[in-house]
Amino acid sequence: MAKKKKRARAEAEVESESQPQPQPQNEVELVVNGDSHDSEKKKNKKKKQKKQHNKADNDHEEEEAMEIPTVTIALAGSIINNAQSLELATRLAGQIARAATIFRINEVVVFDNKSDSVNDYSVTELDSSDENETGAPFLIRILRYLETPQYLRKALFPKHNSLRYVGVLPPLDAPHHLRKHEWAPYREGVTLKERSLDSGTLVDVGLHKHVVIDQVVEPGTRVTVAMGTNRNLDTDLPREIASPFKPREESGMYWGYRVRYASNLSSVFKDCPYKGGYDHLIGTSEHGLIINSSDLTIPTFRHLLIAFGGLAGLEESIEEDNNLKGKNAQEVFDSYLNTCPHQGSRTIRTEEAILISLQYFQEPISRALQRVEV
Repeated sequence: MAKKKKRARAEAEVESESQPQPQPQNEVELVVNGDSHDSEKKKNKKKKQKKQHNKADNDHEEEEAMEIPTVTIALAGSIINNAQSLELATRLAGQIARAATIFRINEVVVFDNKSDSVNDYSVTELDSSDENETGAPFLIRILRYLETPQYLRKALFPKHNSLRYVGVLPPLDAPHHLRKHEWAPYREGVTLKERSLDSGTLVDVGLHKHVVIDQVVEPGTRVTVAMGTNRNLDTDLPREIASPFKPREESGMYWGYRVRYASNLSSVFKDCPYKGGYDHLIGTSEHGLIINSSDLTIPTFRHLLIAFGGLAGLEESIEEDNNLKGKNAQEVFDSYLNTCPHQGSRTIRTEEAILISLQYFQEPISRALQRVEV
């Protein structure tokens, strides 16, 4: 009996030694504002497939490592169609971008009211044609443009009719929108065609001189660069690419929002980029339950979603969705709330509802996050 156990133990050790050892991971997946900038191996594969556009729905690998709670807002792209001019539509989008930044929103989902879930790449990837846009494509373009640091916009956003009036919008002034004279542990940058003397990739990070990274990255790619502590840019010391989640992981710094498109409300939930999906869904409506903010308890969450309807509210979005048809809002959402009771106006515009509601949810979210820390 003892010999059999000894033989089994020896065989187990041999089998363990024969298993391939894990290799160190030097590749970092870069995900910024709904864009997935994959590692070099993934890039080569994508080139073969002739796909060089955003992959917002395929960022699961990066998100699996994230344990920091996130807050997402979802809103109907149809709200843009209510604007009477291009300038007013641009200002509306600017209000939403400002609200998302002020309240540190991590993800903005713009959804349509299509009956079936479809992957509309013309919306997700934003066609470069200069045709007039409305609805979701217009809103997504403006939101992404405003989230991008000013010094990167010219390289990342070609001229487009939808961007005609963005100059009149107030800046987001987010922490990652750094000035030339400011130094921070991380900066957003865009890779350039030029190479350094040692064949490294040059990156424009908005300083008086470009920095060098060791990785070879396709030109025109937005990256997050770890700047380190050496402020001397004349040394050509190589910097490192970092995950755009690093600033928040290390210091709790807000680093902008990502933008994602969904063809309907059910796709908002189904195509969640976070591992395990959204674990608490909140819908907002004048028909929702009235609870004082101080009395509202949001359960501990990893990924919270707050949804806002279009001109006819979330009820219409549910009715138009074949995957949700026949259900009432209380069945679709974990909480269905009226965040602005006793309103004096017959209607509250979505951009107004977002500001009102995010302020309403501030304390309940803070209490839920404190329970997570404890």
